[in-house]
Amino acid sequence: MTAGRFAPGLLAIAAAAALAWFAWPDRTDGDAAADGAATAASIARGAYLVRVGNCIACHTERGGVAFAGGRPIETPFGTVFSTNLTPHPDTGLGAWTRADFRRALHEGRSRDGRLLTPAFPYPNYTVVARADADAMYDYLRSLPATRKPNRPHRLDWPYGTQAALMLWRALYFQPGPGREQPPAGERERGAYLVQGLGHCGACHGPRNALGASSGLMDLSGGLIPMRNWYAPSLTSRAEAGVADWPLAEVERLLATGVSASATVLGPMAEVVLHSTQYLAPADLRAMAVFLRTLPQAATTGGGGPAPAPPRDVAERGAKLYEEHCAACHGERGEGVRGAYPALAGNRAVTLPVTANLVQVVLHGGFAPATAGNPRPFGMPPFATVLRDADVAAVLSHIRTSWGNRAAPVPELAVSRQRASTY
Repeated sequence: MTAGRFAPGLLAIAAAAALAWFAWPDRTDGDAAADGAATAASIARGAYLVRVGNCIACHTERGGVAFAGGRPIETPFGTVFSTNLTPHPDTGLGAWTRADFRRALHEGRSRDGRLLTPAFPYPNYTVVARADADAMYDYLRSLPATRKPNRPHRLDWPYGTQAALMLWRALYFQPGPGREQPPAGERERGAYLVQGLGHCGACHGPRNALGASSGLMDLSGGLIPMRNWYAPSLTSRAEAGVADWPLAEVERLLATGVSASATVLGPMAEVVLHSTQYLAPADLRAMAVFLRTLPQAATTGGGGPAPAPPRDVAERGAKLYEEHCAACHGERGEGVRGAYPALAGNRAVTLPVTANLVQVVLHGGFAPATAGNPRPFGMPPFATVLRDADVAAVLSHIRTSWGNRAAPVPELAVSRQRASTY
């Protein structure tokens, strides 16, 4: 009975393995001769594009050599270790050609033809133009070579097998059409950066049970696996949509991490710190133009009475707020302009997903230190000060006060998040 139950799955994997074997291309050096000497201009351009892609964030182990890999990336399917991007001939990109590098970005294949795990965001990078991929290659090849062997992934079976990856790709991946040069139009350039090297949909898009997103244009929000942060929808004014923002404020948020209406925290703070603060003004504007033109989903609700937490929870939450929060955020959640954000009318407070609020209360939160905001204000952690019931009570108070109309936060949600935060 057990064998019969699992036979279809085993047959599917066997079929995929056979398909992978016959579809595995022989590596060729067809255009290796075109790998001429890199120019100073291409290296500089590549350095900029690697910044746009925030490659250093994943390909640098904490305390390690930049781009030498080894950083563990936790996924629901096990641990992936990033690879060495320095030009070491044995452990890095030293033996790679431009064609090899382009194939990795465009097709998700390594130099020897092996399929790469989609933790490497090739489903986004497949839209990267040949000229940009070649410039990135030139820059990475200009780095000092670091001998750091790549660590094998620790993925649960069968997720790391070539058969499983082939099956996943057959279901969820379609290589981009390929282009020689990136688009020139302002909105088109913005879309290219957001969907491609910026890989914004990798966080701001929902994923299914096998970790696949529903497309480059789906920016409707998603919970970041293993990190317990919610990347809010960029297609909803009630979450993180910016369709009604002044263009300059969108640019400012990407460049500094703060604006008149928002402050970035958590994983987005890392993106601004390592990537978007360094973007050229024209590219910041292009991204802002594209984000402002995204279709916005219709909002529902919000006109009824605020859901009321139980009386004892409401009283405890109000007392905790007065004791720990009011000094910075104001007695009525009005905040301090330029320092501490208002909580009244703050859409980050009333998001249906409360993961970010729990994260900030438990572990604190700071905007990134950027050239435009070098000394950011922040919030201290309360994980050792407040119990789960306290966190739930104070957040419920904030979400149901001063005109905020959102559901209270249950204690169980806080307990689960505290226990599972990576």
